[in-house]
Amino acid sequence: MSVFAVLDPVVSVAHAALAGMSQVLPTAAAIVLLTVGVRLLLHPLARAAVRGEKTRTRLAPQLAALQRRHRKDPAALQKATTELYRSEGSSPLAGCLPLLLQLPFFSVMYRLFTNDGDLGGHGLFGVPLGEHVGAAHGGQLLVFLALYALLAGLGYVAFRRTRSAAPLDAAGNPAAKIAPYLSFGTVLFATLVPLAAGLYLATTTAWTLAERALLLRS
Repeated sequence: MSVFAVLDPVVSVAHAALAGMSQVLPTAAAIVLLTVGVRLLLHPLARAAVRGEKTRTRLAPQLAALQRRHRKDPAALQKATTELYRSEGSSPLAGCLPLLLQLPFFSVMYRLFTNDGDLGGHGLFGVPLGEHVGAAHGGQLLVFLALYALLAGLGYVAFRRTRSAAPLDAAGNPAAKIAPYLSFGTVLFATLVPLAAGLYLATTTAWTLAERALLLRS
């Protein structure tokens, strides 16, 4: 049994919500609406993550100074870092924990759109929502290519934002150099899942970019 099977009761609730919306909306539109609804529920976590990120950015010069001062004493560096964050009423995990708490919600949506056999009878521009790109033919391929182009465009926006957000980290951190390119991972992932899941990826990625831009600006 899959470790994600524990989420099946929640998946059933999400399935019922999707089925109800599909009675009055095209199923593709219902998927977009359900995704937006889930992201609205997760918005407080996104706000907390951005607050944590802003704190890290504000403390970056002091953290760099601590790293230079205690570069030979990891224990002292950890203690000094903890005290610095405590003085700011925050913690090093302030930006990471909200993102981790979102994972179960995203897992529910993934299972819903990849395991729901009911989606096969509904389509987007003539392509069944349960279809994979490998089984598409003729004009159906154009729908998948349009979706991948949209995801690539969103990935490019995320790539530019990620690369410009921490240019100093990239200078001395190989992982930071690679991180911006991970923004294009959604395109690869979308080729492995049915059209419904790809539509979910496009919606949630667009929401993430818009939400993050607004939160950072505010």
